[in-house]
Amino acid sequence: MERIETIKIAVLLTCHNRRQKTLSFLQSLINQNVFNQLQIDIYLLDDGSTDGTSEAIHDKYPFIKLQKGNGDLFWAGGMRKIWEFAISQKKYDLFLLFNDDVFLFENALEKIISNYMQLNREGIILIGSALSPVSNKHSYGGYILNNIMHSKYYVVEPNDNKSKPCQLGNANILLVDAKVVEKIGVLSASYTHILADFDYTLTGYKAGLAVLIAPGYYAYCENDHGINWLPAKHSLKKRIQYLYSPKGLAYKEYLYYIKKHFPLDYFSAFIKLWMKTLFPIIWDKFKRRDDN
Repeated sequence: MERIETIKIAVLLTCHNRRQKTLSFLQSLINQNVFNQLQIDIYLLDDGSTDGTSEAIHDKYPFIKLQKGNGDLFWAGGMRKIWEFAISQKKYDLFLLFNDDVFLFENALEKIISNYMQLNREGIILIGSALSPVSNKHSYGGYILNNIMHSKYYVVEPNDNKSKPCQLGNANILLVDAKVVEKIGVLSASYTHILADFDYTLTGYKAGLAVLIAPGYYAYCENDHGINWLPAKHSLKKRIQYLYSPKGLAYKEYLYYIKKHFPLDYFSAFIKLWMKTLFPIIWDKFKRRDDN
């Protein structure tokens, strides 16, 4: 087995107008107890920030490989671009994807890389779980489908000592090895903001790769998704804008995701999107009943 010091690692993230959160994440990364022992490069795409993010990063961490976007890339587009850029620069063994609102625990980096190495195989997507800093409960991580033919899923909390298989995962903390990239590439260009991580992990699972939840927790990260529709107090025009927005319901991309992975759910997904938009009061009552 390779030593941790010999593995070439690319850290990837994108940001937009979250200067303090981005700097806090970078500080938590660079303060990791093994950071200086690793062959690690940090690639960051700043997608058009106007709050001084790029300048602050360049001043404090001049060794970070900083790229700039025009503000139209959003999360998936930014991550895809910076991932492709990293691949063009050097041959890496591992890619570590992070959200910039993550704050890593002090041993997180060593822990997730060591867990990967202990698996002693290639072709692994390893998902790191996060806790809410407010509630100290699970906020992001891996999920299992209720039925492989349908899109509904449930949260899987990590085991303390061993990895768990899953099918879907958030890319707030995501380790991907070179064999995975060789087989399925990087994040799909079909997504602008949301769903790219779910699509990637599920595509990997269907391709026969190991999609696993790493043992334990790795960071604090507050779940900021909230409800995924606009209440009736908003105008119909605004609700329809939200339906099509990349940061809203991402209408076309969501239906693409459903058609690709869960074609049996396509009609019901179409109906639900429009129910949320046209009749949010009815949808809210239906959803509450469905969750009970």
